[in-house]
Amino acid sequence: MTSRQLVALGAAIAGLSVAAGAFGAHALRARLEPGDLLVFETAARYQMYHGLALIAAGWVADRWPGPLASAAAWCFLLGVVLFSGSLYALTLSGVRMLGAITPLGGVAFLAGWACLALAALRADAT
Repeated sequence: MTSRQLVALGAAIAGLSVAAGAFGAHALRARLEPGDLLVFETAARYQMYHGLALIAAGWVADRWPGPLASAAAWCFLLGVVLFSGSLYALTLSGVRMLGAITPLGGVAFLAGWACLALAALRADAT
């Protein structure tokens, strides 16, 4: 993906997290148990963080081109799908087994941050 595409994707994911947060706060407050509402809010919060991380990956890809910024972006995207997606699905469906997927998303997030750090550290000083 190009740096522009990463920034656009990050902005879209961050915007969707705002929508998800509003949906949880308004439409789901009366329908979910307080614990489930907290889980839904956690999903929206981590989605926002990693939408912003995708924007950062776009900046890093533009500033220090190389495969690590792209790898970070893919890890962040995978993390959003697995982590936030599994938490959204768990709270909306009540299928608790979906929580087993969530840690895989967390690992993807960690890998993304490691790739982003390495992209910056390995960049030629310019």
